[in-house]
Amino acid sequence: MEGKRNTIQRQLIFEAVRDLDIHATAEQVTQHLAETHPAIGRATVYRNLASMAESGELLKVVSFYGATHYDHNCHTHYHFECSSCKRIFDVEADLDIFKKLEGTKGFDITACNISFSGLCWECKDL
Repeated sequence: MEGKRNTIQRQLIFEAVRDLDIHATAEQVTQHLAETHPAIGRATVYRNLASMAESGELLKVVSFYGATHYDHNCHTHYHFECSSCKRIFDVEADLDIFKKLEGTKGFDITACNISFSGLCWECKDL
C-alpha cells in the first residue's frame, strides 16, 4: 500500500470485503458498511475499492454479467461464476498455459484473469 494513505475508511472497506467473503460488489460493500458506519459514502467506497485493486491489495473480478466484484484473496487462483445465482467462487487450478505462452510466443506475462461460467452445485440440483 505504498504511496497510499492508510485511512480508517480504507481499512474498514478492506475489512468489509474480507468479512463479506462473497466477492462483493461496491454496492454490497456500501450496504454492509451503512449498518455500522453510515458516514462512509458510496463515492468513498468506490474510490477506495478501485485504488486497492490498482495497488494489488484486492483483486478486481469482472463478472460475465457486467458487475465488478472485489476479492480479498490475492494469491493466484481463478473464478467460477454461476449463470443462475450469479455467485462467484474461487477455483484453485494449475494451468500450464502461461509456460506455453511465454515459451512459444516470447510473452512476459505479468497478470491474468481467468473465469469460468456454468451452474454451481446448488443451482444444478434445482
